[in-house]
Amino acid sequence: MKDTKEVVILHLYPEELNMYGDRGNILTLVQRLKWRGYQPIIRTAGVDDQVDIAKADIIFGGGGQDRGQLAVGKDLQRHAAALRNAAAGGVPMLVICGTYQLFGHGFTTLEGTVIPGISIFQANTIGSSRRMIGNAIIESSMGRLVGFENHSGRTLLKPGQPSLGTVSQGFGNDGSSGNEGAVTNQVYGTYLHGPVLPKNPVLADHLIALALERKFGIQDLEPLDDELEKAAAAQAASRPQ
Repeated sequence: MKDTKEVVILHLYPEELNMYGDRGNILTLVQRLKWRGYQPIIRTAGVDDQVDIAKADIIFGGGGQDRGQLAVGKDLQRHAAALRNAAAGGVPMLVICGTYQLFGHGFTTLEGTVIPGISIFQANTIGSSRRMIGNAIIESSMGRLVGFENHSGRTLLKPGQPSLGTVSQGFGNDGSSGNEGAVTNQVYGTYLHGPVLPKNPVLADHLIALALERKFGIQDLEPLDDELEKAAAAQAASRPQ
């Protein structure tokens, strides 16, 4: 049995941005770390909280309604420089829906309110009257990823900004480009709820592997029996949009 080692997971705005079971992504990371003998430490960062971004090994942020983003948007600017530094330093991050939008240049609501972002992604999001909702499948460099999307914001990637994947079912970033999500360094943005990680262990383990290599120099991640997770993904992929 290996010595227990701590891995710090920072959950951004867990109360304000936690739609469609996004907290399940944290639970998945925690359990998959525990199965491998590591000790996950959960830190949270809410509005006005003091937090040391530099001590995080994995960073996660979920989705929320516009009012949640309004509350978070201004507060997030306090951490903009630290989060950009973490991104440049290779800290793995997963940001869903509302947090994904705020990791771009910003979100302009349908009513015209501008919520500034922190510009880790070269992308802008604009509100629309069209609701993009349903089961989604994307093809990524990690393989097929499945999830559930529900958003009216249209995220437009700037030229040169890589996406997470290509839509094979669903709407993706904007309902027309075929792009889904965005990737900058080891920061992964997506509209996939569900939560996304329990059904996509390849993505969960990718984040974990990046964190363990960065912190402990570990090159090979111990495999797990993912038959149940793969069955859940197959069931989700078989559902109509």
